[in-house]
Amino acid sequence: MLNNLTGWHFLIILVVVLLLFGAPKLPGLARSLGQSMKIFKSEIKSDTVDDEAGKSGDEASKAAGSADPTTKS
Repeated sequence: MLNNLTGWHFLIILVVVLLLFGAPKLPGLARSLGQSMKIFKSEIKSDTVDDEAGKSGDEASKAAGSADPTTKS
């Protein structure tokens, strides 16, 4: 999809962004985008850690559940 974009295309996109947002607002916009990406990455990382902990906890509960004859499946 982005294989056909050249340096000129990115330059034109940059000029359009400058015209839409103006030069004074661009640093704030970039800072906000960077913070959003940082939060997104930390959430993805915490989800993968939670999933790994949940999987090992599920396996332990299954093993404990199969050893207990009083529980019904």
